[in-house]
Amino acid sequence: MNRTLIAALALLTTTALQAQPCPEKSLNYWQAFPPGGESDISARHQQMVLKKKCPAIDTVVQYKAGGGGAVMWGSANTLPADGFNIYGINLPHVILQPLEGQVQYKTEDLTPVFWYHYTPDALVVPEASPYKTFAEFLKAAQATPDKFNLGGSALNSANHAAHERMNNAFKIKTTYVPYKGTGDLANAVLGAQIDGALTYTVFAINNKARVRALAVAMNQRHPLLPDVPTFKELGVDWVDGAMRGIAVPKTTPADARKKLSDLFAALNADPEMKELAAKSGFELINVGVDQMDAFMKERARVYGETAKMMGLGKK
Repeated sequence: MNRTLIAALALLTTTALQAQPCPEKSLNYWQAFPPGGESDISARHQQMVLKKKCPAIDTVVQYKAGGGGAVMWGSANTLPADGFNIYGINLPHVILQPLEGQVQYKTEDLTPVFWYHYTPDALVVPEASPYKTFAEFLKAAQATPDKFNLGGSALNSANHAAHERMNNAFKIKTTYVPYKGTGDLANAVLGAQIDGALTYTVFAINNKARVRALAVAMNQRHPLLPDVPTFKELGVDWVDGAMRGIAVPKTTPADARKKLSDLFAALNADPEMKELAAKSGFELINVGVDQMDAFMKERARVYGETAKMMGLGKK
C-alpha cells in the first residue's frame, strides 16, 4: 500500500472526532488467531483505551483460532447479531482464502465495519543467523535453491503472499512454513527452528534484540528500523502488508454497525492509541461503514492480482 493511500485513510471524519457515546453493554471481541500476535496486540490496545474512555464497559477478548483465521470466519455468522459481538478480520486473508476453495466461508459472508490499521511486510532472520544483510541472504538463496525454510502466519495470508512475491521478484526458491499465528511463529524464529520469516514490521520491532530485519515493504525506511532497507531500495517496487479490522455477524442492524464504526474511529483518534500504535509499528488507518463497499471492491481488485501470482482461483 502506498503512503498516499495510507495518509488518505488516516484522515478522520468530523463524526469520528466527536466524542462517541460508550456502548450500552460490554463487548465480546473474538480473535481469529492465537494470543501473542499482531491481532491480539491490537485488541489489547483497544481494550485498554476503551476502558479509560468507558470505565463501566469491559472488552472481553476471546479466541477461536485455527485454519489461519478460517475457523473464526467460517462461524462468524453464528454469533449473536446484537452489536456487542465483534470479531477480528484481516486482509488479504479474507479475500485470498476463499479463492483456494478449502474454507467454509466466502468473502461476501463477512461484514467488516471498520479497518483500523496496517502493518508492512518484513523479512527477518534470527539474531544468530549468519546473514547480516539482504544481499547476503539473496546470494545464499540463489546458490542453494530450496535450502531456506521461511515461516509465516497461516496459508493464503499476507505473509504467504509476501513469501511468494519475494520468490518471484528475486528469482529464488524458498519454502514457506505456515504457523497458526504470529505467536506460534515467534517461537520458531526466536528458537532458530527455521531460517527466517516473512512477517511484519511489528514483529521486527517488538523482537529487535532477538531477530534481524533484512528488508521492509515500505516507501521509506521505518523510523524504528532506520538501518533496514526497503525493498524499493533493493530494486523491487514492493509496498504491502496486512490490514486488520473488526466485523460483525451479517444480520447485525445497520445502526449498530454504524455505532461500532464510529466507536473504533474514536479509539483510533485517541492520543494514547496513536502513541501505542507508533511504538509497536502499526500504521493507523480509518475505513468505516460509509466507505466500506468501495474499499472492499478496490482491495478485491488488488488482491486478485496477488491471487494470480499464488495460483489461486484456478479451480
